[in-house]
Amino acid sequence: MRIMVTGHKGYIGTVMVPLLLDRGYEVVGLDTGYYERSTFIDSFRSIPEIRKDIRDVQASDLDGVEAIFHLAALSNDPLGNLNPDLTYDINHRASVRLASLAKMVGVKRFIFASSCSNYGASEGDDFLTEEGALNPVTPYGVSKVLAEQDISPLASDDFSPVFLRNATAYGVSPRLRFDLVLNNLVAWAFTTKRVYIKSDGTPWRPIIHIEDISRAFIAAVEAPREVVHNQVFNIGRTDQNYRIREIADIVVETVPGSYVEYAPDGGPDKRSYRVDFSKAQRMLPEFQPQWDARKGAKELLDVYQRVGLVLEDFEGTRFKRIAQIQELMATGRLDESLRWRTEVAAG
Repeated sequence: MRIMVTGHKGYIGTVMVPLLLDRGYEVVGLDTGYYERSTFIDSFRSIPEIRKDIRDVQASDLDGVEAIFHLAALSNDPLGNLNPDLTYDINHRASVRLASLAKMVGVKRFIFASSCSNYGASEGDDFLTEEGALNPVTPYGVSKVLAEQDISPLASDDFSPVFLRNATAYGVSPRLRFDLVLNNLVAWAFTTKRVYIKSDGTPWRPIIHIEDISRAFIAAVEAPREVVHNQVFNIGRTDQNYRIREIADIVVETVPGSYVEYAPDGGPDKRSYRVDFSKAQRMLPEFQPQWDARKGAKELLDVYQRVGLVLEDFEGTRFKRIAQIQELMATGRLDESLRWRTEVAAG
């Protein structure tokens, strides 16, 4: 099977591609290259690739593709807030357009990287199933909800969209991100001994390793059509729902000599959701998550020690999505619409 992975050079894509190759899939990537200067570990697997903005994909780019894993997006809340209309343009409208093109050219399965951010500000501490109320509180969350709503009607006998609402990601990647809670807190602990929390620590957040996200995508493409056709799945482990302060405690247990410190202006974060992941475990038996928070924190610590991580690395611009994009705009490489300037793209 020939699978296209959009955003194949990003945080998740650089981990997902090797897993697909190891299972014998033919993989082609599509990526605009926003984070080409954000390499943390140089361990990429080479595949055929198309360097193109997701907004500019043409039907011919999809020749021979049987399934699409659609990861490409402006991928977190701060970046989504930078220009909400651009967030909707890329995460929502371009995703729907890609799905429409995929259906037109005969792609059979379209697996969309959605998010538990769709639940946003949930009421109480109840576990949310896929039928739970959607209450996104940021442009990023809204864009994912809109994409789900507009791609779903494209489902047909020959085109099966699948929506994977991923928990908050963590884990080591060639394109590591430090703007994710576990990655960030372990980095603070390792470099400063402080586990620095910028909220009051009370919000609920489910977390999942990026390898397990990748395994969910593989399970979704390998499952019988009738199991996944036009279905939504929460992707994570129900026992991996934590309050932020509980994640901090795990980090303190992992990093010797570290301690928790709360930002003096930290208040409650209205993004709080506790999610039930039993549907995926029940309907996708091949999806067997292998990571938990403690194992992930240890993996991160080991890598930070090996590379000699310093504070300037993760608080700088290279490994934070919004900071990297703002730097590319400030230096004239990207224009206001987040497109590469012609002379730069040509080079």
